[in-house]
Amino acid sequence: MSRLNLLEETRFEKLPVKVFANQIEASQRVARRIADIIIKKQENSENAVLGLATGVTPINVYKELIRLHREEGLSFKNVVTFNLDEYFPMKPDAVQSYVTFMNENLFNHVDINKSNIHIPDGNLKQEFVQAFCYEYEQKINHFGGLDVQLLGIGRTGHIGFNEPGSAPNSGTRLVTLDDLTRRDASRDFGGKENVPNKAVTMGIGTIFKAKEIILMAWSEKKAAIIKKAVEGEISSDVPATYLQLSDRVEFILDTGSASELTRFNTPWLVKDCRWDEVLIKKAVVWLAQTLNKPILKLTEEDYNTHGMAQLATQQGPVYDININIFNGIQHTITGWPGGKPNADDSQRPERAEPAKKRSIVFSPHPDDDVISMGGTFIRLADQGHEVHVAYQTSGNTAVWDDDALRYVEFSIDLAKSEGRETSEQELFYKQMRSFFEAKLPNQADTQPIQTIKGLIRKGEAIAGARFAGLPDGNIHFQNLPFYDRLKAQKTVSYEDDIIQTMELLNSVKPQQVFAAGDFADPHGTHKVCFDIILQALTRLKTTESWVKDCWLWLYRGAWHEFEIHEIEMAVPLSPQEVERKRLAIFKHQSQKDIPVFPGDDAREFWVRAEQRTSETAKAYDGLGLANYEAIEAFKRWEF
Repeated sequence: MSRLNLLEETRFEKLPVKVFANQIEASQRVARRIADIIIKKQENSENAVLGLATGVTPINVYKELIRLHREEGLSFKNVVTFNLDEYFPMKPDAVQSYVTFMNENLFNHVDINKSNIHIPDGNLKQEFVQAFCYEYEQKINHFGGLDVQLLGIGRTGHIGFNEPGSAPNSGTRLVTLDDLTRRDASRDFGGKENVPNKAVTMGIGTIFKAKEIILMAWSEKKAAIIKKAVEGEISSDVPATYLQLSDRVEFILDTGSASELTRFNTPWLVKDCRWDEVLIKKAVVWLAQTLNKPILKLTEEDYNTHGMAQLATQQGPVYDININIFNGIQHTITGWPGGKPNADDSQRPERAEPAKKRSIVFSPHPDDDVISMGGTFIRLADQGHEVHVAYQTSGNTAVWDDDALRYVEFSIDLAKSEGRETSEQELFYKQMRSFFEAKLPNQADTQPIQTIKGLIRKGEAIAGARFAGLPDGNIHFQNLPFYDRLKAQKTVSYEDDIIQTMELLNSVKPQQVFAAGDFADPHGTHKVCFDIILQALTRLKTTESWVKDCWLWLYRGAWHEFEIHEIEMAVPLSPQEVERKRLAIFKHQSQKDIPVFPGDDAREFWVRAEQRTSETAKAYDGLGLANYEAIEAFKRWEF
């Protein structure tokens, strides 16, 4: 690509951006840049002064630096480090401490001089913090300033813990954390209420003094804030936008985090495009939604004034384009998610044959099935397909402690009412209460308590699946080992999870597999569970003939839906079916009202699900298609 073309394509971007295929490749490139700085400084008998970040984002950078140390002899003897921030108050040996994080992910694995490590002290008395912050700045200056500063970005747009409202010339100081930042950290602390309200952070002015600034972001979860930081106006509402003022900054992104930048999301606004079927559909839907017009009412003038003149010229007339896209979207709509028997399926999303299919719905948590595709789940059973459900994890983490106590109390009372001995149960009950009273934030439950919580969710899942119309023999609880392993280990093998999934698939031999397609969090349970399914199917494909006739459909959870242009099967629900779906969700009593991990959405799961499917139906209606009560959406995955 010529420099002129690149400038045209990136004209909405107000700072340098490099996009890599994945975070591993990007992290390795960043680690190489850091290694080059260290080596160059060594050759000049100088210290390399690194500004380091914590969190998920830089982990693979640190892994690569460790590899370079072990395999290529990269020494850290001349390295001096300053970390961006630390929670306050925070003991340095706490699991959530950034001291612990840095030791586990970098310092314990390289030959750095421990006296050269500097991390904000979260264990000071508050009256001493201001003096500490001044000394921190002076130490950075004493070593000649930062050669490079690594940054991540929070969903508030914070860099370090410089939350909205921070000044561009701010120095190291004590700050109050934004509520969204605390919600995002809640899983590490076992609930938002346990996340500290404050933190000590380098200021934006401190960051600006670095000779190089590298901001990294991975996954679609960061795409919206990256767009604001890169293309938005400079504002204290999004502190990362201040980086537009520096000529020493570069954003390093993967394709997910870059996906909402103009050149990737709406490329027709910045360059000539290769107009394939997928891009045409996306552009026409975007145009209709931007103008709030049905697809069939879009005009040539609409195309020409919104960056789509090339499409109109090459593929027009525009009415033909509109008709083609309208028909394609209309053909995604089906009341027969298992295929309509004895019907022409050439323009339907699913095959007509076999008329009765074997379908398996994989549910990462015990309620994802009914929350995300409950209407389709019920429809498949009603239409006579052999439907199975596989609950991949126990979901025991998401049960309140007092719910576990309540069930044990019930079992004791039941035993007493039948005249059975209860002394062992009562002893265990007392031990449970003692454990909960002394339980630390984010502390893993004992194995017996995990079992009880898992059984609570299992009972609810059985009730929900039965309500959907499944016989007990078609309800499978995998309880994949990785879920509990990850509570005690940072890295685990998924081999036994894959083998178990292969065995289940091979016993059912499905023509349809439904799996959760929420990939915004690459380390989340949904993504891990999907990767296990995909690996299982990929391996089986080499040995089992049934796999060639198996279609894999993705559904989304209660958080976000597929974009309209992505949807390949849309299952409309009547008001009565929406109510049946709601009742199936209600079977999951432990997740009603306020779940343990509600995320940043205060609505109950059933409310989220109904509003999400209602919004999808309204979007179809807005494009000029039929007006349904609700629509559940699916996308096919080729494997």
